[in-house]
Amino acid sequence: MSTSAPTDRAPELALPITDPELEQRLRARMAIVEEKLAGYSRSSSPFVTEAASHLLEAGGKRFRPLLVLLAAECGPDTLSDEVITAACVVELTHQASLYHDDVMDEALLRRGEDTANARFDNHVAILTGDFLFARSSELTAELGPEAVRIQAATFAKLVEGQILEGVTPPEGVDPVDHHLEVLAGKTGVLIATSALYGALFAGADKSIQDALIAYGDIVGVAFQLSDDILDIASDESGKTPGTDLREGVPTLPVLFVRRSNEPGDARLLELLDSDLTDDAALAECVTLLRAHPALAEARAYVQARAEEAKAALAPLPEGPVRKALEAFADIVAVRSV
Repeated sequence: MSTSAPTDRAPELALPITDPELEQRLRARMAIVEEKLAGYSRSSSPFVTEAASHLLEAGGKRFRPLLVLLAAECGPDTLSDEVITAACVVELTHQASLYHDDVMDEALLRRGEDTANARFDNHVAILTGDFLFARSSELTAELGPEAVRIQAATFAKLVEGQILEGVTPPEGVDPVDHHLEVLAGKTGVLIATSALYGALFAGADKSIQDALIAYGDIVGVAFQLSDDILDIASDESGKTPGTDLREGVPTLPVLFVRRSNEPGDARLLELLDSDLTDDAALAECVTLLRAHPALAEARAYVQARAEEAKAALAPLPEGPVRKALEAFADIVAVRSV
């Protein structure tokens, strides 16, 4: 069973698609997803609708639903309605997690707009996230028991990642390993599920499903790790260098510095342990980190993970789908340089 696409919208694609026919097909399908997402965020209460639509209308890359649609190209039933439903499930889950994330981080802006907690309050933001989670659960139930099982496991790991982010690693646990576990939960798992859903509901072989799960797990974490590097290394990332440093958010280069603990790192470690709300201290800290071997080590780590993600795609046939996924892994590696 298939769904025809509206033709009056041409959403931007968050993945590098070079095949014109595939690009056109994905744009048309993403337009359907956008339309349905707007419907699923509506409530009988205008206020709830406003709150639930707030982040959705602010935009975003829609990487997860696009990955569902792209992965579905690996199966014989690419145009099934279940694929569209699964794409909506992952985006609603992602949107819901952002509401909760912003409350936990006390964030005031997302995508250039006020967060829901800033525009309304924390209670409204939390309950709106719950509302969107409920919507995603309703849709998951339509996909059947296996989807319910997958979604429950995904949600559990996502929440674990959120919890662990605010927890100091216990004695004997490497902080780098802890950071990777946080990212695997907060980001990697939902990206892996997105890839799995597309392949599963398009009827792709189990080997393809497993390959896409592995790819999603790896590339999702690698993408977040590249953000760690950009926070220090880039003057063109759209935010002030050292924003994560100033907020005390752990990043891979900083964790590598702390793990090496070389005698020459005394001043850098002193700054990392100080109040970095001072602009001069933050600038000095960023300068020292940019010159430290830990930054190159972090880049090498991300590049290795990107290559690992590409290698996981070996069971996929050669063609535009595999090429797009490989190109995205390359982008993850390059953006950290």
